[in-house]
Amino acid sequence: MIEYYEQLTQEDQEKVGETIRTLYRQTFILEKKYDRKTGRSRLNPEYYQCTGHLEFIRAYFSIMGIDVIENTSVGVIYIRGEQVVGEKLPKLATLYILVLKLIYDEQMMAASPSENAVTSLGAIHEKLAVYRLLKRQPSPTEIKRSLSLLKRYQMIELLDPLEDLEGPVQMVIYPAIHVVLMGDDARELIGTYGEGDIQEDEPDESNDTSESEF
Repeated sequence: MIEYYEQLTQEDQEKVGETIRTLYRQTFILEKKYDRKTGRSRLNPEYYQCTGHLEFIRAYFSIMGIDVIENTSVGVIYIRGEQVVGEKLPKLATLYILVLKLIYDEQMMAASPSENAVTSLGAIHEKLAVYRLLKRQPSPTEIKRSLSLLKRYQMIELLDPLEDLEGPVQMVIYPAIHVVLMGDDARELIGTYGEGDIQEDEPDESNDTSESEF
């Protein structure tokens, strides 16, 4: 492993090091990311930087007991293992993930020319209401924190600023949501929540980005 790394140019060594740091920090690296300027997805250089040195990166993470998984069907590379330390998600963010997964599946199954699943904060809250998952309207602070976390972990790409929550607040749902939860898992978890309410800044100890069932 060391020999492979030492044979790389200094530039490639720096790129590999940055890819490893990105993967460890974000958990996921996406093959495609949404480009606001063109309104379409574009190839992510970091993904191909990772695939180009995948065996070395896998060997590097294996020392820490971490697996590097490449899901080519949805275009995601992610890490999994007990040593992956993810940020504890507030319950509202967890519920957003559940609903986003259902919306993603519905749109991908529909006959649509779009390559992206797009939704809005309003649509998410409507689905939460249908499943009776909220007893009260979350505060702006809770909403902004939850959406910011999902953006950080590449679950979504926000198309509108969070400063105006009265607006549509549209977002692209990334395929990483498909890796975090399978469709049946999402429905089962929704059933377990029932008519749960959301407490301000309450972390959900049962779900975080590193401990979800992939």
